[in-house]
Amino acid sequence: METTTTPIVAAEQKVREDLAALYRLMAHFRMTDMIDTHITARLPGPKPAFLINRYGVLFHEMRASDLVKIDYEGKVIDERARDTPELFIVNEAGFTIHSAVHMAREDIAFVVHTHTAAGTAVSAQEQGLLPISQHALKFYGKLGYHDYEGIALDLGERERLVADLGPHKAMILRNHGLLAGGASAAHAFHEIYFLERACQAQVQALAAGVPLRIPPEHVRELTARQFDSEGADAIIALAWQAALRLIADNLPDYRS
Repeated sequence: METTTTPIVAAEQKVREDLAALYRLMAHFRMTDMIDTHITARLPGPKPAFLINRYGVLFHEMRASDLVKIDYEGKVIDERARDTPELFIVNEAGFTIHSAVHMAREDIAFVVHTHTAAGTAVSAQEQGLLPISQHALKFYGKLGYHDYEGIALDLGERERLVADLGPHKAMILRNHGLLAGGASAAHAFHEIYFLERACQAQVQALAAGVPLRIPPEHVRELTARQFDSEGADAIIALAWQAALRLIADNLPDYRS
């Protein structure tokens, strides 16, 4: 007989698979920093719970079963840890930034944080992300900035981080890296992919040492609106399905 918990169990497994896929895709596109940085997801259910990577597992190795259930403070509440806690170690400090977003933004279910070379480089540039590419114009007027306060160990930083994020879904963490989120794994992937590509373009453009051409204000605003136009969700879904094919044959299967 089907139990009342079956839908929740099935929903959790779907989140696990999507999150594991997102980890694998970050590895595929070289957005990893060894075992550091994290991607988290909110789980369905009556009590606040989230998934984070088991500390020490490389992104390209991530499986659904490697993801550990935690609470708002980053404490392990995964039932599997009762018998073998040593197999479910997480980086609690790594959840500080993520918990801030998850607690404040019900519309963001997946949060990605990266330390890529291009993202970190732009985070250290005083002007921030310049509107010099189509990728960057997606974020025109829709990007937060948060000043560096040291390694994110202080829970008090969460309030300031949320204030700096504002209504946006992406943010540059000054002298640190990038942050992006979305209502689904597909949307989170879309945000971090475009933000990373925008940063890569900026680093290369600045390296050329020649004057930069910046589109006029009305074009910047138009392009930002176009990225949010009707049909965007369908494009994001198509891009996600295409991205999943990039990791479909990787073993062990990310869904395991």
